[in-house]
Amino acid sequence: MNNALKIEMLSTGDEVLYGQITDTNASWLSDFLFQHGFTMTSRFTVGDNLNQLIDTLIKRSKENDILIINGGLGPTSDDLSAQAAAQANNEALVLHQEWLTVLEQYFASRARKMPPANIKQAMLPKSASIIDNPVGTACGFKMVINNCTLFFTPGVPSEFKVMVENQILPDLKKLQPNIIKPLCYRLTTMGRTESDLADEIEKKLSVPAGIDVGYRSAAPIIELKLTGKMSDQPIIDNLWEQLKHLVSDNLLYEGTIGLAGIVSKELRDKSQQLVVLEEQTAGLIAYQLYGENAPLIKSETSTNITHRITELTAQFPHALILYLGQFSDDNSQFTLQLATPKQTYRYRLKYRSRRYNRQTEQQIFSAIALDALRRYLTNQPLIGPNTWLDVIENNVPNQ
Repeated sequence: MNNALKIEMLSTGDEVLYGQITDTNASWLSDFLFQHGFTMTSRFTVGDNLNQLIDTLIKRSKENDILIINGGLGPTSDDLSAQAAAQANNEALVLHQEWLTVLEQYFASRARKMPPANIKQAMLPKSASIIDNPVGTACGFKMVINNCTLFFTPGVPSEFKVMVENQILPDLKKLQPNIIKPLCYRLTTMGRTESDLADEIEKKLSVPAGIDVGYRSAAPIIELKLTGKMSDQPIIDNLWEQLKHLVSDNLLYEGTIGLAGIVSKELRDKSQQLVVLEEQTAGLIAYQLYGENAPLIKSETSTNITHRITELTAQFPHALILYLGQFSDDNSQFTLQLATPKQTYRYRLKYRSRRYNRQTEQQIFSAIALDALRRYLTNQPLIGPNTWLDVIENNVPNQ
């Protein structure tokens, strides 16, 4: 086996193949393995077709050292992974009593009778060894086909992730014990285009071979990554400081905390409560903040805004009141207002990028509002430099 393991993920299921669900397990696994020094070499998706799945297992096992197969371990007739694995290796499915006992205990502990269909989840290829699932009823299993080690995992994300973290990763480390973790720094910006950032970075930053600058664009943010070997950390640290300086006017946060995460942390650190009023974003701002345990005491979707802000200011005199609304489809203008215990900031803004679908536009406008709140909490002007944003009117105290 080569020093660098060739690792491939095979996602199964018609719902994944046809785009009916998003394959979050694949993106999570790629990132998780990368953080531990392993690089995914390729990814495949196959539907619920037994012959195609058998053929794919045979072919891909000849091309890789490791195959991580996700999905198809349930009790229904369209869950085909165990049967495909057995036939791909010319062996029989046999009852693994060890897992049948686990299943019986699982249902007994819940005062339920085990449905006969679940016995199927204990029928595994003869050569397979069980990978424990402490969360659900579908055990994973491991076997070797064509000198390739195959790990079969359930599709439920919570079950899949526990299995990868606790059992598959240790096995990978045994197969490649001298793995060197990469060094990867991340930051997120808003308000500049990817090409604009790339042009300035290429002109002003001297990046040696072996260190990479990466970009990921997802409206309205752009993530920048600096990646290299751990042995190059002094060089990478120096480059990182230069990179942060270049994008400082548009820097939202470092790492992967997220905009709502950094705002929530600032609110908690300052013991500052928040009320959110929003219209077109339909509760998305509040939803993101709730998910990060922000001290959000009230959230509403409202259009009678002047009267409502007056009421809420009287009801919560020490809270911040963030409002985003009064959208105009004709000219893409909207109002952003932040009422604080001392003063009120009010902007009439125009978003002048191309129009997106409603969901993407909600994400864009909620990010603008959250960034304004972040900037207030960190003693910056509420509206920073933004290629796509014009200030039409403002009623802003001296900042």
